[in-house]
Amino acid sequence: MKIAIATDAWFPQVNGVVRTIAATVSELLKRGHEVELLTPENFATLPLPFYSSIRLAIAPRPGARRILDRFEPDIVHISTEGPIGWSARSWCRARNVPFTTAFHTRFPDYVAMRTGISADRFWPIMRQFHAPSAAVLIATPSLADELAGRGITQTRRWSRGIDHAIFRPDGSVHPALADLPRPILLNVGRVAVEKNLEAFLDIDMPGSKVIVGDGPALAELRVRYPAVRFLGSLSGDDLAAAYRGADCFVFPSRTDTFGLVIIEALACGLPVAAYPVSGPVDIIGANGRGSDEDLPGAIGALGEDLDEAIQAALKVDRSLAAAYGECYSWERATDQFLAAIGEALAAAHDSRGEQPQDFAIH
Repeated sequence: MKIAIATDAWFPQVNGVVRTIAATVSELLKRGHEVELLTPENFATLPLPFYSSIRLAIAPRPGARRILDRFEPDIVHISTEGPIGWSARSWCRARNVPFTTAFHTRFPDYVAMRTGISADRFWPIMRQFHAPSAAVLIATPSLADELAGRGITQTRRWSRGIDHAIFRPDGSVHPALADLPRPILLNVGRVAVEKNLEAFLDIDMPGSKVIVGDGPALAELRVRYPAVRFLGSLSGDDLAAAYRGADCFVFPSRTDTFGLVIIEALACGLPVAAYPVSGPVDIIGANGRGSDEDLPGAIGALGEDLDEAIQAALKVDRSLAAAYGECYSWERATDQFLAAIGEALAAAHDSRGEQPQDFAIH
């Protein structure tokens, strides 16, 4: 299958969207599919206001048209609702090429936090963007319910995975955490207002707090919280070593659609404390015993009182957390991705009265 993937989020950004796309592309290539990427690397860019590390493509439509015309994809997957995403969407509609989209990020909520404008003002744009999509790929059941309430109903499940060779319970501990007072409470992710980090950093409890990541709020938070260890961005073995060296992973975000770092932490044997919102509740479960709420013991704790959730998570058996995290794989997630786009492509052929084809996922 010839698959084009359009995304406004790409390296050098370090976030769940970029890592998900990169891992999926790697799996697709292993299975013999042809993949063409449309990313900011293909276009002139300018920095996003208030977030200079994110660059937006400038007028990408002509360039996107040339790339897609040359590649002639069977189907296009559009990962983001930015300039590249809109350009790919326009090409698909003009050429009558089927496409799927993904809902990775609550842009209405993020824009509302930064501008003070109600998120409700931006949801019509989201509905317009996704309306002609053959399927909107989402990570969790709770997000599907939320989007249905917003008028986006054609959702399909696309979970996430981890690299089990890196994120595992056995291995070294990051030296920056080796001698810190216990318990060590860790957060990993973008250091930005939408991550609600103050809810974690303001908690008064003994031990140490460690933040791994970069972002526009980093300089301010370093000044406001001098006792917190800010390690900057880590990846690969260094990141896994940080997970292994901590006692609890604290995830205070209320706006993430999944939380890839949650399953990475679990796979390293690190229990998770979070709010009972979409993402954490789909992974940890309302009772802390997994998404089906049937594990023999807790792998973390959720609660509106984050302090209490941390205290409960610190009592978790780390081996249970590691075993549960191991269940997530990019192979399984890519099976879901291919099933969704295969059905979309088959439906497009059927609507044209064309001969059905076998779009195998392997």
